[in-house]
Amino acid sequence: MTITSYPFDEQPVSEGQFSYLFRELQSTGVADQVGGSSFNTYGDSSGMQVKVAPGFALVRGHAVQSTGTETITIAAASTSARIDRVVLRLDPAANSIVLAVVQGAPGGGVPALTQTDTGVYEFPLAQVSVAVGAATISASAVTSERRFIGNTVGGWTSTTRPQSPRIGRLGLNTSTSTWEYWTGSAWSALAPTVTWASISGRPNEFTPGSHTHDWGDVINKPTAFNPSTHTHDWAQVTGRPATYPPNSHGHDWDEISGKPSTFAPASHSHTWASITSKPDTFAPSSHSHSGYLTSGSTIAWANGSKKPHANSASGSGTWYAVWVEGDGTFCRNTSSIKFKENVRDFDVHAEDVLALRPVVYDRKDQVKEDGSVKEGRKDEVGLIAEEVEAAGLSWLVNYLDGEVDGLRYDLLGVALLPVVQRQAAQLAAMETRLAALESKAA
Repeated sequence: MTITSYPFDEQPVSEGQFSYLFRELQSTGVADQVGGSSFNTYGDSSGMQVKVAPGFALVRGHAVQSTGTETITIAAASTSARIDRVVLRLDPAANSIVLAVVQGAPGGGVPALTQTDTGVYEFPLAQVSVAVGAATISASAVTSERRFIGNTVGGWTSTTRPQSPRIGRLGLNTSTSTWEYWTGSAWSALAPTVTWASISGRPNEFTPGSHTHDWGDVINKPTAFNPSTHTHDWAQVTGRPATYPPNSHGHDWDEISGKPSTFAPASHSHTWASITSKPDTFAPSSHSHSGYLTSGSTIAWANGSKKPHANSASGSGTWYAVWVEGDGTFCRNTSSIKFKENVRDFDVHAEDVLALRPVVYDRKDQVKEDGSVKEGRKDEVGLIAEEVEAAGLSWLVNYLDGEVDGLRYDLLGVALLPVVQRQAAQLAAMETRLAALESKAA
């Protein structure tokens, strides 16, 4: 037959059938309220062992009860940290539920449990962390894994509420016509009535949003108005014209607001003869001219209003990078051999360059003389000058007053040349070896 029913008088009912029946009536778990002591597993640093408190539990429709504290041995520590699990092990074939330890693999995670439908089923009570070299199991090494049996839903009056309820017990109180539950210390309404006094964090006063009222909604309004002297904002005036053709009129200088204190003269010129108090002769001050730019001409050079010393053969302008020397003067960045002497090879170790660490960083805020703070720029990308110096690449570092200050980012291309050259040599060697292997294979 494919359909069976039980239990009935004079009918044999198997252990498996009772197990199916009971597990539908109640789930697997410890019969206690959340956080209770039933089957609580703990360490007390008394040795390689844990202790399990008395308790009652249901495991897959089977009951287990312990009336005393049990001591469970934990295997000796391994060469790597591991995690063991203390379980209640149901074995229908042996007709028993016993306390057992599922030992984890050294260096592994939490061991898996055996949980079959009709055979062995392991219900977890706690995880035990076993450190390398551990000689005892402390309280902090044990983490509870217990699940608790749920509460049933009931009904009662205020005087016939359940005695010794567990946390979460839910029912309908017919005296108050409310659903209520046990918090562990008191019965609380599942959907309490909200009053203004019971709302926490409520404001003491309200700033009304922009709104209007009909004249009929206003109470205690006067029947007549005798307006006193007052003003209106321009935005409040309705029907105002969009533009005004001014009548011919004038203003005194003192009546003009926002007038400038000085005037920048418009473009014009003067003849030499019209200039008064001009000197008869000119004694030039000490100065010099060279290929360097002066700070006064920096803006003109930067925005292109001035150009470098020479033009290319095609007649188009040539642009130069600008450098700032230690004394504050500006100069062109030149690379022609005609500006150089004593030229010789410079060894750069590729390993030093490959050791550099790119970083992203935020600039520190700058406190100005007036006390205001200018926020530093965020998420800049670059290198740390001290790390570049430590890598043996001090020729990339700028120093100010004997201290590390900045980096010559323009020389990074020179530093990368040996890296690229080494890779090119390695590729050429690999291509030669590959060609030889292909020739040999042919």
